[in-house]
Amino acid sequence: MGLGRALLCIFLPPLAVLDAGCGSILIVCVLTLAGWIPGAIAAVVICNNRQKK
Repeated sequence: MGLGRALLCIFLPPLAVLDAGCGSILIVCVLTLAGWIPGAIAAVVICNNRQKK
């Protein structure tokens, strides 16, 4: 995961997982609405897992 993607995960979590699929976007959106920190953590985890494949 590059620096740009990491910053995007922290500041705009739903936008960072836009290319990960509809389910990932919904999960991150719901978590971001519940609180910014859970959404950012979920975005980092999803982006990091996608990078390893």
